Amino acid sequence: MNAELHLELLGEDILEKDAVLFEYSKAADPIGSGATPKLPVRQFLPDLYTSGETRLVPLDLSRELKTAYPATSPSLLARFVNLRRGDSLKISSQATSELFYVVAGYGYTETEWGALAWRQGDIFVLPGVEALHHAGKDTLFYAVNDSPLLSYLGVAKKESRFSPFLFRSETIREAVEKVKAEPEAGTRSRVSILLANRKFCQTMTVTHSLWAMFGTIVPGSRQKPHRHQSVALDFVVEGRPGVYTRVGRELDADGSIRDAARIDWISGSAFVTPSGYWHEHVNESDGEAYILPIQDAGLHTYLRTLDIRFT
Repeated sequence: MNAELHLELLGEDILEKDAVLFEYSKAADPIGSGATPKLPVRQFLPDLYTSGETRLVPLDLSRELKTAYPATSPSLLARFVNLRRGDSLKISSQATSELFYVVAGYGYTETEWGALAWRQGDIFVLPGVEALHHAGKDTLFYAVNDSPLLSYLGVAKKESRFSPFLFRSETIREAVEKVKAEPEAGTRSRVSILLANRKFCQTMTVTHSLWAMFGTIVPGSRQKPHRHQSVALDFVVEGRPGVYTRVGRELDADGSIRDAARIDWISGSAFVTPSGYWHEHVNESDGEAYILPIQDAGLHTYLRTLDIRFT
């Protein structure tokens, strides 16, 4: 040892106090044993944020996830944002990616890159930077970031992987209509478009960690069950009576979901679809409905762990 460093050796009691050995079979499946808590199926209704003063409303499941920080899934945090006309709200998230869907209103956001203007139906994405949001009219956001992932790892963002970008509402809707009109639309698992950033060509996702889809459920249709290992944080853009999602852990022999929970689509609401759960969307109404699921599938895709399966 270099005497000039004057290092004091740690005692054996300190070095070994957190060291644990498990017999393999007792620790190989911590989710099955309950050591890693399971994520619940949970719905968040619009009355949480559609009235009252300017504020952030975390969709916080930290108690269920046993985390010391706000989280809606192990790696994502969803929030409702209420921004009253003429108000400004600074949001600074310790994250690498944050997606905003403009539920209602219009205004602009200031960032270190400059300002970007937005209006109802737009989606804009920031690389986890301080942003000052200004409302020209009463405004509502649905926002999702990857701050729980950084908190779990005990790290801070080093650099921005992309610059702010935006999808206009009319561009999104036109793309959905084009997909819906294709001859193969009726045989596909989903009638949807995926949002992406040219910088992430390996994962074809909206950021390196986030995945986002904008989809429609046409009247009288059932989109058959599928599952994946990324947790879905679903936002109901337009819902109506008779439109719902069924979620469950297992399939019956006929391909239907066994003991499924039903989540009715209410415009402006959000719900959580846990990883590995089968889920299907059903529209028994006479009108279209639209949904915006956001997942950590950018990360899962890069890690080769998404494991998406269809019936």
